[in-house]
Amino acid sequence: MAQMGALIACGVAWSRLRPGGLDGDETRRVLTTLVYYLLLPALVLKVLWAAPVGLVSVQIAAVAGLTVLAALAMAGLACRVCLSSRAATGAMFLVAAWPNAVYLGLPILDRLFGDEGRAVAIQFDLFAALPMLLTVGVLIGRHYGDRGDRAVSPLRGLLAVPSVWAALLAVSLNLTGTPLPVWLDEWLGFLGHAVTPLMLFSVGLALVFDRFRAADAPALAAVTVIQLLLAPLVALGLAAGLGLEGVPGIATILETAMPAMVLGLVFCDRFGLDTGFYAAAVTLTTAVSLVTLPLWFAVLQGLPL
Repeated sequence: MAQMGALIACGVAWSRLRPGGLDGDETRRVLTTLVYYLLLPALVLKVLWAAPVGLVSVQIAAVAGLTVLAALAMAGLACRVCLSSRAATGAMFLVAAWPNAVYLGLPILDRLFGDEGRAVAIQFDLFAALPMLLTVGVLIGRHYGDRGDRAVSPLRGLLAVPSVWAALLAVSLNLTGTPLPVWLDEWLGFLGHAVTPLMLFSVGLALVFDRFRAADAPALAAVTVIQLLLAPLVALGLAAGLGLEGVPGIATILETAMPAMVLGLVFCDRFGLDTGFYAAAVTLTTAVSLVTLPLWFAVLQGLPL
């Protein structure tokens, strides 16, 4: 966590110092576009081609999807007390329910569990969190926002994600027993190694410290509790009930304990939600998670999972 926190801090410093005249937002767009269209699909193809795909995959997806729904319900209760504007309410639903499963979860699980951890992070996101974001999340944005193309199909948005196609191809090759050529495995691995540092650096670039407002304090506190405490507790119960054990169980619960996803900023801009509140929540939950994630890992190590 110290090493990852240092890399995130480098991203924060870059956005302040602007080396070469490049500001944080511009640098983040370039890096995330590279990861989105090339590096992450390569990593997804490599990991899911060789990873065990079966009942455990279904359990991971079930825990992920049900935890998101539970967090949405808890956010709905909190919104009745903490917020009034529709734009802020929509932003709170998004920021409280979806964890940063890829940009932070993937690097952490990779360092903790290697290939098995990466497989959990990718399946958590592509088999549950991302499809729900591009369907339920889009519907939330349309309902509470004041702009955006309401005619665009959520399914069309899902099929436009390069990693989804990489996952479909990888699972097909996996289930048909097609061997992964050594040269391709090495090349995909070469591309995939760049994902972790670029993702962590991009998280730092996305953090802001000038969006905090005193009026948002109750809502920010509620988001932090839901995202970093209550959602993992729900996931823990679901994992135990579904029999998800070992590394897949621990890694899945840790995914639900990640801070708020950075991608939600794009949804706020697209649909006219409260971007300032969302950015403040991302920054706060990311900072607090540097403490809560090691605690969750310690707790989970001591449980009979």
